[in-house]
Parts: sequence; structure tokens; C-alpha cells
Amino acid sequence: MRNQINITPITQFTQLLRATELSQQKEVKMPIQQARLLNLALTELLDQINRDYGELLEALKQQQGSEVITVNLDGGFFGEEK
Repeated sequence: MRNQINITPITQFTQLLRATELSQQKEVKMPIQQARLLNLALTELLDQINRDYGELLEALKQQQGSEVITVNLDGGFFGEEK
């Protein structure tokens, strides 16, 4: 089982951004500790997505090798049908 990623810093940033927009401020300010936690959460998410993508790609490669596709062509027909 995979470790849960703490997305609380992302939620806090979203709330901070919303509050900043509603008060029509032009800058978003946060303490360095909050910025570090946000950075950690985003890095963990990107790492998890990268691993999931790699696993999906490997699964598709394995599945693709075992599939057999058969195509039949009859040559078609030109002219009027009788």
C-alpha cells in the first residue's frame, strides 16, 4: 500500500489564494514554512504521478505484446452490382 500524500498545504494555498483574490490584493504572501510544505506536497504528487505513469506504460507494453489482430480483405468490387 502506498503512503498517503498530505495535500493539506495545497488546500491551504488554495484558500489563501481565494482570500487574496476576494480582498483584491495584488500579492500572495505566506510564511516560508508553509511554502516548504507546499513544495513538498507538490513534489510528492509529481513523483507519484510519474510512478503511476511508468506502471501504466509497462502494463500497456505487456498487454500489447500478447494481442493478435487478424485482418481479412476481399479485394473489393468495381462497377455496377448485378
